[in-house]
Amino acid sequence: MTRFNTQLVHGLPVNDNNTGAVNPPIYNSSTYAFESVSAMPRWDYARSGNPTRDFLERQIAQLEHGTRGFAFASGLAAIHAVLSIFKPGDRIVVGRNIYGGTYSLFNEYFAERGIEFESVDTADYEALDAAISGRNAGADGDGRCRRPAAAVYFETLTNPLLQVNNVNRISAIAHRYGAISIVDNTFVTPYLQQPLDLGADVVIHSATKYLAGHSEVNAGLVVVLDEEIGRKIYFAQNRFGGVLAPAECNDVRRGIQTLALRMDRQQSNAESVAAYLLAHPLVRTVHYPGLHGDRNRLLSENGLRGFGGVLSFEVVPGADPAIVLDNLHVFRLAVSLGAVESLAELPCRMTHFELPREERLKVGITDELIRLSIGIEDATDLIEDLGQAFDKAYDALEREGSALVDFSRLTTVAA
Repeated sequence: MTRFNTQLVHGLPVNDNNTGAVNPPIYNSSTYAFESVSAMPRWDYARSGNPTRDFLERQIAQLEHGTRGFAFASGLAAIHAVLSIFKPGDRIVVGRNIYGGTYSLFNEYFAERGIEFESVDTADYEALDAAISGRNAGADGDGRCRRPAAAVYFETLTNPLLQVNNVNRISAIAHRYGAISIVDNTFVTPYLQQPLDLGADVVIHSATKYLAGHSEVNAGLVVVLDEEIGRKIYFAQNRFGGVLAPAECNDVRRGIQTLALRMDRQQSNAESVAAYLLAHPLVRTVHYPGLHGDRNRLLSENGLRGFGGVLSFEVVPGADPAIVLDNLHVFRLAVSLGAVESLAELPCRMTHFELPREERLKVGITDELIRLSIGIEDATDLIEDLGQAFDKAYDALEREGSALVDFSRLTTVAA
């Protein structure tokens, strides 16, 4: 039985040809010939199945320890397919801090089609239990309990505040009331955690991010444990048709081969950048797990092998985050994450603009919050790039004579 790093490179063979090709072929055929009218071939039409896509789907199922995998044209297409297994009247409890596109899909699409969503702090297990069980007092305006939720949906590490969610405890509460546990594992990947081993029922990836890893393809992946859930998701994949094209499947497969190598560097760089930010007087708060507590205990308690390469931080009141972002040179000002190059963005204006400001502030996404996706560059170059951008923000503060910043300390650190 092969181990994880070998599985990244080789996957599982589809046994579709005998050419001896080291890499699985890219099948750009939209249809496949039948041997006879009565034949039932494995592949007949590309929307229903394709050997290149089959390789990727089998590989991600292997890496996540699931029974079946599915490849979609984007992460949101993957989420859409998973949510389509529910029916009007079903209630889904959602972690209160999620990606803006997911928030919009839930509240501006599925909610209008009869699915109910309830936001909760997934680190508050009493509140989570009450929400999933349906016993929130007065939730229906009359004090009556509602029926239990059909599912709980959350992110392993929340976007963009990097709150750690305990998959085991959240899934156990969901299962207590017959709900399924759906985990967005994009920030962590199967290299750092396999949620299905911890009790989750469905794992979702925006494979655009770490799995593909090179900012060149949009893709989404889903892995399930239960065959019946898998059958429903395949129906959605086949009938909605939001499948990942063969060439893009190959791009993701190729990215997966170097996942461990890339993520090791990204994590190391992220830890160095986080430590630098933590000491900088223009930075009020740094969001990166393990900075403010027992790192090993946090990893062990949550079944994690690392925290990935994304972090966020808030600048002090009076400092303009736009000045910092507009003066970066090594970091690119762009949404997305998980690629070999480092990216920086302003969530309130970019990745989470779909959330009304009141909702953003409730969950801690302030107007001063900057999110960084750390790449594989030299960590010193990344720190120097941030330093010179902070210098520009410092100059603007000095001109305004802000009393909120200790300028004597700032000049020492920023130099």
